[in-house]
Amino acid sequence: MRHFEFHRSHRIGWLRAAVLGANDGIVSTASLVIGIAAAQANHQTILLTGVAGLVAGAMSMAAGEYVSVSSQADTESADLAKESQELLHEPDSELKELTGIYIKRGLHADLAHQVALALTAHDALGAHARDELGMTDTAAAKPLIAALASASTFAIGAVLPLIVVALTPQPLLIQAVAGFSLLFLAGLGGLAAKAGGANLIHGASRVAFWGALAMLATALTGKLFGVALG
Repeated sequence: MRHFEFHRSHRIGWLRAAVLGANDGIVSTASLVIGIAAAQANHQTILLTGVAGLVAGAMSMAAGEYVSVSSQADTESADLAKESQELLHEPDSELKELTGIYIKRGLHADLAHQVALALTAHDALGAHARDELGMTDTAAAKPLIAALASASTFAIGAVLPLIVVALTPQPLLIQAVAGFSLLFLAGLGGLAAKAGGANLIHGASRVAFWGALAMLATALTGKLFGVALG
């Protein structure tokens, strides 16, 4: 009977991008509209500012994530190309290097040498990529997926406080956006923690804390500038 184990490490790539995108969408949009509202802008201006922030933020997240992860992918490709050349021109040295890695991990010299020989014969570049360079399929850079995940989740996150803005009378707008956004952030932190196998309370509280700090800072900024310009 085949032994089956469930692991969450395969979620690292998309989970990081998705949580980052949604968190930024909620925090930046809520903070933006709260800051504008604190500066005594009218309801239409507040909503329009939030929509503009959604579009600009989603595009910025996509571009930033794509460039960042592409840089990682370029580095991985360059390392693999270098390793491939070394395997072609210095196979004995590379075999000794792989053997040394397994010895450091606790294998006896003879067994480490046998393992290195077997893995080299099976997939030399794959063995060095995994055991020397630390590259795995799970953590491999996927720029387009990361960009799409960040942009789409940012937009989803940003829509939530905008719905609150659209449905709330202006006198209650700051309190409503702040309150609901903190609930959204706590829920996001809890979901991310559950997907990653972490503590729900810790996940929810740390996301809500930093969101509250961001909204407070922009509210104070909007209030100060609103008074100064008024």
